Amino acid sequence: MEIKNLETEARNPATTHIDTMSTSDMVKTINAEDQKVALAVAGESDQIAKAIDQASTRYSAGGRLIYIGAGTSGRLGVLDAAELVPTYGIKPERAIGLIAGGKKAMFAAVEGAEDSITMGETDLKNLKLTANDIVIGLAASGRTPYVIGGLKYAAKVQALTIAVACVPNSVIGQIAEIAINAVVGPEVITGSTRMKAGTAQKMILNMISTGVMIRQGKVYQNVMVDVQPTNDKLVDRACRIISETAEIPTAKALSFLKKADNDVALAIVMAKTGKSKIVAKQLLAKYHGIVSDVLNSLN
Repeated sequence: MEIKNLETEARNPATTHIDTMSTSDMVKTINAEDQKVALAVAGESDQIAKAIDQASTRYSAGGRLIYIGAGTSGRLGVLDAAELVPTYGIKPERAIGLIAGGKKAMFAAVEGAEDSITMGETDLKNLKLTANDIVIGLAASGRTPYVIGGLKYAAKVQALTIAVACVPNSVIGQIAEIAINAVVGPEVITGSTRMKAGTAQKMILNMISTGVMIRQGKVYQNVMVDVQPTNDKLVDRACRIISETAEIPTAKALSFLKKADNDVALAIVMAKTGKSKIVAKQLLAKYHGIVSDVLNSLN
């Protein structure tokens, strides 16, 4: 399909006079269009869940979350990868964002980079891609050559391939094992896919990466148990997490945190079970770090 015929390039009839609207009406119109994004993402819930389940299996086997995209899509992938490290305490090499044109493309357009199929393949080859890895291809238009090249190579390696696009029956969706096509409709400003399409991709990435981290035991109840208490603010957060989940005073929570060598999950298991650090560690290892599974096993 030609670019001009893509859903993401169509003119939006609700905004043809946005340039003459009052500022208040402009804001309300943009907000009304944004409300369509969540509904479009909801329509892909089953595919997103499938992506989480399959990605979790590969990640548990030592695979990496690898995002590949160009422009806004590429920047969103880099952002998601970068934020997983401090949020869930994972190693930087377990979540990697690739953007057409390299790091400099995060801050300025690199002309022609997204049009190279071979560059997408080369960037993944440089990472020594394996079958355990997860490659998430991002393209609002669903047809970016850089992403197509990356996904085709990933499929050859038998890595898990996931496509995230904002048009129906996207080209990248036809290449990937799992296709997520959140059709958000024409943009407020024609072709400005950093808006609704970008928001949809951000929401989908939030779901996928958060879901994968939950399945790795990085979350107990609804709190982050792999938070790294490297400064006063994070020590305070860690103590509150332990205090609230184990239902103990903050001072006692701090004591458990110190005994657990700043390992929040370990401190919670020790506090809730009365087990020693050694036994609590063994239990967490047995149940793959999932606090709720450890506690359920003892009940």
